[in-house]
Amino acid sequence: MNKFLFILSLFVIESGFAQLPQIEGVIHSEDLFNTTMKPGVSCYRIPALLSAKNGVLLAAIDERINSCPDLNGNDNINIVMRTSKNKGLTWSAIRTLVDYPEGQSASDPSFILDEETGTIFLFYNYMDRFKEKNTYYLHLIKSTDHGETWSELEDITPQITKPEWKKDFKFITSGKGTQTASGTLLHTLVNLQYGVFIFGSEDHGKTWFLKENPIKNADESKIIELQDGIWMVNSRLNKLCMRYVSFSKDQGQSWESKEDSALLDPSCNAAIIRYRHRGKNCLLFVNAASRDDRRNLTLKVSTDEGKSWTAGRTIFPGSSAYSDLVVMKNGDIGILFEKNNYRENVFVRYTFKWLSGR
Repeated sequence: MNKFLFILSLFVIESGFAQLPQIEGVIHSEDLFNTTMKPGVSCYRIPALLSAKNGVLLAAIDERINSCPDLNGNDNINIVMRTSKNKGLTWSAIRTLVDYPEGQSASDPSFILDEETGTIFLFYNYMDRFKEKNTYYLHLIKSTDHGETWSELEDITPQITKPEWKKDFKFITSGKGTQTASGTLLHTLVNLQYGVFIFGSEDHGKTWFLKENPIKNADESKIIELQDGIWMVNSRLNKLCMRYVSFSKDQGQSWESKEDSALLDPSCNAAIIRYRHRGKNCLLFVNAASRDDRRNLTLKVSTDEGKSWTAGRTIFPGSSAYSDLVVMKNGDIGILFEKNNYRENVFVRYTFKWLSGR
């Protein structure tokens, strides 16, 4: 073993990645958010990861101050972010993007990058527990300079929900939305009473629409456009022990759904993106690949548009939960995931060769 691989091996072992199948595939790993980094924080949860148009990596997350419960049980959650200009090798200090007074919280960050304009949209769910407890609002902020500066908040609740939903348990899925080949921005909205709805924009985020036909019974979901123009939604479905996949040939007017037994899942948010680099065009999927427990974070690849999946490569065999992933400018894969019972939020970078074996 040469000196570089020896040092890398020691680093991987100390970082808790000693059980990875091929250590040489790990370029870098780092815990980006934990409670030792900032006084008074109870926990960091719900990571989102994006590669901006200029290649800068953005990692956003909930900063839960007084306690760790979700939005409807927490009086103080901020959205914070770190960025990297060198493919994840070093990261900026933690920066606060959204911070309301006590009693008001923002949670579940998610991104969409408009590849045509370079604009980044950051969505989050909002609640004022002192004035409107259990009433969810859906907000966004945007950046036109790769995450350096951000706009004032925009409340898009009236555009993407129905008035009769005001008191419903509803939220935008954390992680990422997508952009179709035609330029339409798409994302998923969950209403726990009715199912998963698709919302989006056809004018680069000036206005937003809601597709009113839901995918029933599904929970947190990710949408992607297949090469033939079909919309595919990959969903968490509680108590199913595997992922639930839905397809629309008419841009969300109707859906056909089925279970995907190749994607075991313990009812946890996951991530799916398209990989395009140097002639390769496939889908990547990452989740806690286990029937019962949030553990065994695994990265899989599909070369047939989601019809089948590889057995995958283990990212971390232990406790692991929500995750997100990106493809970098050089083709490497970046993953940000909750690790060790939500105590760490680890970024790890791999080569595509490690994943595919070629």
